[in-house]
Amino acid sequence: MLNTRRVEITWLGHACLRVRSGGKVFYIDPLLTGNPLCPEAEKSPTACDAILLTHGHADHVGDTLPLAQRSGAQVVAMVELAGYLGAQGLARDRLVAANKGGTFAVAGAQVTMVHADHSSSIDHDGQPVYLGEPAGYVVEFAEGLRVYFAGDTAVFGDMRLIGEIYRPEVAVLPIGGFYTMDPREAAVACRLLGVPAVIPIHFGTWPVLAGTPAELRQHLSAAGTPCEVVELRPGQTI
Repeated sequence: MLNTRRVEITWLGHACLRVRSGGKVFYIDPLLTGNPLCPEAEKSPTACDAILLTHGHADHVGDTLPLAQRSGAQVVAMVELAGYLGAQGLARDRLVAANKGGTFAVAGAQVTMVHADHSSSIDHDGQPVYLGEPAGYVVEFAEGLRVYFAGDTAVFGDMRLIGEIYRPEVAVLPIGGFYTMDPREAAVACRLLGVPAVIPIHFGTWPVLAGTPAELRQHLSAAGTPCEVVELRPGQTI
């Protein structure tokens, strides 16, 4: 059974999570108002200390600008995405413009930006704007819990290095397929990472994201990979 060490992890549907740790509030990829799975009461939060963005697609940047403006949160993003957000009016001193391999302190946590295998752009005035490479994060929260937020990604062999170097205790992985890895690839990711627990996300938001936690369990079982699937409902906290 996953022990979160009093860190509270809430899935808000799609790829959006809220984490409470050490008296601080973190949002990862805060798609709120445009998220059909996000509970209505969660769509306009005011409390936020840090926002972690994995890449520039609209379903991940989501409500970053209004949330950061309401709360005064720091926003962590790849350098090109951070530059874009600054050009949209986000104060530069609230931006952490990072890159892969970098580790830094944010809201009482140690955050490392790591690789993801995806793309990153946003539509601006009808034209796609390149926003640097996608990324994932390994976050060591104040309580000591280490979580790997993979972002949108396919499985890749160097997930083994992420597991070896950073030793995450739980992985947050997309499983929907089509735009990201599906349950079969996610099961391989769990084996490469060596994590004892996985929280599946990025499924069920729209019909094309068809992968399910049940399928992930089946693939893990068939491969003999000992990994707990922590299945959350939108709005549920572990």
